[in-house]
Amino acid sequence: MKRLSDIRDKRILYAATKNSDYLRLVQEIRLLRENGNTVTVISSPSKSYPKRLMYVYRQLMKVRMADYDMSFIGFAPQLIMPLFRRKLKKKPVVMDFFISMYDTLCYDRKKFRPKSLPGRLLKRIDRRTLAAADLAVCDTKAHGSYFCREFGFPKEKMSVLYLEADSSIYYPREAPENKDFTVLYFGSVLPLQGIPVILKAIDLLKDEKGLRFVFVGPLGSSERTGENITEYIEWLPQEELAERIAGADLCLAGHFDGSIMKAKRTIAGKTYIYRAMGKPVILGDNPANHELYSESDEGVYFCEMGSPEKLAELIKRIKDQRCV
Repeated sequence: MKRLSDIRDKRILYAATKNSDYLRLVQEIRLLRENGNTVTVISSPSKSYPKRLMYVYRQLMKVRMADYDMSFIGFAPQLIMPLFRRKLKKKPVVMDFFISMYDTLCYDRKKFRPKSLPGRLLKRIDRRTLAAADLAVCDTKAHGSYFCREFGFPKEKMSVLYLEADSSIYYPREAPENKDFTVLYFGSVLPLQGIPVILKAIDLLKDEKGLRFVFVGPLGSSERTGENITEYIEWLPQEELAERIAGADLCLAGHFDGSIMKAKRTIAGKTYIYRAMGKPVILGDNPANHELYSESDEGVYFCEMGSPEKLAELIKRIKDQRCV
């Protein structure tokens, strides 16, 4: 298997440990069903990761690879390949190397030092998992280059599959006019997203008239700032989130952290959602975002990563331009 288009007319086994409504899984399953002969999906909607893992493992134990032409291992193949490598390698294996456990836990979330025993073990798991792929897909060219360089994977076996928004939920729609210029952000508040940068920018703009923020994410009350101009919401179902986005004048995508290298190699998933809904968006000025977007694109703005001052300045400038 040399390229992703080689899945055409194949009998495909798809397995992933992420919850089955996750954007990346929905995208991949749709792609496989549009191009494959038949697709058997092993995933779970459970919100519990241990329960999802146990379900996927039980189902994979029952699988006969003679019934398939290939397998496609979705999110976190590191949790599948070490246990089922011998069975799955009976046929060609495509895997989505969406994240590196080593990079995420050692450099992004800083749970372990890279040279520590856990760090070295995570790097070995990543390397051995990726080595089992006949073809690997990743989310950006920048990420793919890093994976090939860091884990010794052949560049010719790495393919890019950019994320897509779920168009059945996220599409342009009419929204009531706002009294104030509304800026929206949503996210899971992971380190690379640069939440401190966003919050500091809100604080810098807290006295700006005619400006309002909507922040959707699990942020502790002690971290909140600028509450006189900001509505904080911990979580919204996707349909309600889409309505909130529709009511925004400007959306923050990022990533905004300037110190985590992963933030510079990825395009935030929310970017695809905002653009699918036709919303103006602020992106982190990084190589990954420039793979698909440009300052010449209508409604696309780039901001220096790690600078709340630059972000606040840009938000004010866009507000002033659009409220003339």
